[in-house]
Amino acid sequence: MPKKQFKELPYGAGLLKGISEKTIEIHHGKLYKGYVDKSNDIKDKLGPIAKSGKAEGNQIYSELRSLKNGESFANNGVYLHENYFAVMGGDGVPRGEIATKLAEKYGSFDNFKNYFSACGMSARGWAVLAWDMHEKELRIFTCDAQNHGGIWGAVPVLCMDVYEHSYFIDTGSDRATYIKAFFDNLNWDKIEELYQRARKFELE
Repeated sequence: MPKKQFKELPYGAGLLKGISEKTIEIHHGKLYKGYVDKSNDIKDKLGPIAKSGKAEGNQIYSELRSLKNGESFANNGVYLHENYFAVMGGDGVPRGEIATKLAEKYGSFDNFKNYFSACGMSARGWAVLAWDMHEKELRIFTCDAQNHGGIWGAVPVLCMDVYEHSYFIDTGSDRATYIKAFFDNLNWDKIEELYQRARKFELE
């Protein structure tokens, strides 16, 4: 079975404004890489169990339960972090159809920024702007964990990590300053690309 591959940063770790090289090196080179490695480890362990014809489960505890919970946590850790790193490295200036749509939906782009930032302050793990294939609209989800808070049929377009590891080295407990820095580094050309790709998915 194919393994997940570690993706390099599309920009230098020291090039972001307000997010230090040390933070990015640890976040990307250790934490994100750990999710890639564990996702592959879990896949290797689940394969033989699934094919054995003797799989056993228990809702209190079983090896299968532990692996399946780890599977969703680790895989979402990979996918969310890959988006997070991909959408930074820009000048932070909103543009493209997605910026127009967000301004229309929330009354202005600043209103979207305020609301998304507030969602980031409310979440324990992630704030995610996603394309909902059911409703065919952009929606914001808050996730207290990587396998909690999203919905089936929503494609992430813009993911903001708000776990403390994303900012504690740089701003201590000041999450709001980190969120401002995150917006200052966004690459809206990349976000537009992801938005247009997400809109092409059809559930029916």
